[in-house]
Amino acid sequence: MTATRTHSTFDLLLAEAQHALETTVGNPPARRPYPAAATPDIALDENERRHAAGLMRINHVGEVCAQALYSGQAAVARDMQTRAHLHEAAQEETDHLAWCAQRLRELDSRPSLFNPLWYGGSYAIGLLAGLRGDGWNLGFVVETERQVEAHLDEHLDILPPADLRSRDVLRVMKADEARHADHAEHAGARRLPQPIPGVMKLASRFMKTVAYRL
Repeated sequence: MTATRTHSTFDLLLAEAQHALETTVGNPPARRPYPAAATPDIALDENERRHAAGLMRINHVGEVCAQALYSGQAAVARDMQTRAHLHEAAQEETDHLAWCAQRLRELDSRPSLFNPLWYGGSYAIGLLAGLRGDGWNLGFVVETERQVEAHLDEHLDILPPADLRSRDVLRVMKADEARHADHAEHAGARRLPQPIPGVMKLASRFMKTVAYRL
């Protein structure tokens, strides 16, 4: 009979640290195909390219934050089903992370210089949300995903008209985010009280302002 290894706290900490490094400075692969693979890569002028890169850098940061949030929440989730939901959503967010990174490379740009900072802050927020209990944990997922949906809609409106490849990526991401929120609602999410959603919007606005340039 093969013995099942019990992971120590140190093992778990090492796993979390490895995930953080892979997310912030690595290049984790996507499991699903790149949504823009068959879409023409139309040449953009310099201003359009810079603007598209700024928007996709914001979206890449959003996926870094999502990885951190879900990891922090899953680390303290009390219910196995809630933890499984968080891990499943995180895997799709890994696809988003890889797609945004690929589009940034196509635009001759790079991810945010502050990714480790965004990750650390988001992980701490995820831990705090998870410690409130699974209903609040899932409620945080719903609010996060609804706000991400809204900003993806905004980006779809303000991307350069010729940037069809970024649009294809964002459309798939938006559909995934909506599904994550719906699943969390059906799993028993509690509505977050004010001022939490408002504070989340302010933090997101700050992140987007910085990440667009850096």
